[in-house]
Amino acid sequence: MQLHDRAGTNASSEPVVFKLYHYDPTIVGSAVFAILFAATTLMHVWQLYRGRSWFLIPLTVGGLLEVIGYAARCKSGNETPDWTLGPYIIQSIFLLVAPALYAATIYMELGRIVTLVDGEGHVLIAKKWMTKIFVAGDVFSFILQAGGGGYQSSGSLEALQNGAKVIIGGLFVQLIFFGIFIVIAVAFHRSIWNSPTGRSNSGVPWKKHMIALYVGSMLIMVRSVFRAIEYLQGFDGYLLSHEAYLYIFDAVLMFLVMILFNWIHPSEVTQILNEREAGKSYSMEAFSEGHQRLGSSV
Repeated sequence: MQLHDRAGTNASSEPVVFKLYHYDPTIVGSAVFAILFAATTLMHVWQLYRGRSWFLIPLTVGGLLEVIGYAARCKSGNETPDWTLGPYIIQSIFLLVAPALYAATIYMELGRIVTLVDGEGHVLIAKKWMTKIFVAGDVFSFILQAGGGGYQSSGSLEALQNGAKVIIGGLFVQLIFFGIFIVIAVAFHRSIWNSPTGRSNSGVPWKKHMIALYVGSMLIMVRSVFRAIEYLQGFDGYLLSHEAYLYIFDAVLMFLVMILFNWIHPSEVTQILNEREAGKSYSMEAFSEGHQRLGSSV
């Protein structure tokens, strides 16, 4: 499919033509990543159910969006060179917004790590606000990116260009919030390292989860910088004109994020917190029963 800008012309007074792809989308590459993301997402579904860590639902949904996005690219590859707008828009939106859902999970995990080590006094923002602020920023970024992609779905060249501007805004919102989040995470880590709490020295595995959080954050940050540059270059830019970069700086990096959290699964933090709460409840019940016996004997 080609879109024509009737208002604009090139040097030879020909209408400016916009092509959905500047290359023939690879069927093999998109199929491989659809399968890879399906495998890791199914593993996350099982881990989510087993660990009852419902805050990981956004991560799992993000994996599902990746599967659908690469399946849509596979469909576009089968349509070459007569691409239709539907698969193009689906892959464009779903692959664009999925990492925002990964980011939401990372934001929520830091709040749980802070609770795990009793580190409320070591964060720059009160814990009760920290998660809310960053998730709200992530939702705003998600809405901008999805809204820009949705605007592009009207199919006109003007809509594609204006939608790209909205998407760029969403990507910059994501980068700003993510940058601030990384600063807060590092500051918390340094503070708890220099002035450890009883919980942080008790053997709970908070350090490995912080490392996973850092690695996941940097992978998403690199990918978001790539996407911002890609859209800033425009539809005829170098990055959008060469498919390999999409796989190197998006598909591979986001697959690594999914695998990382399969390996160091955040449900471990939730399980420890749940066991701690269960222990408190048992202690309170035992104390209450003992108090009642003492009262009756008197």
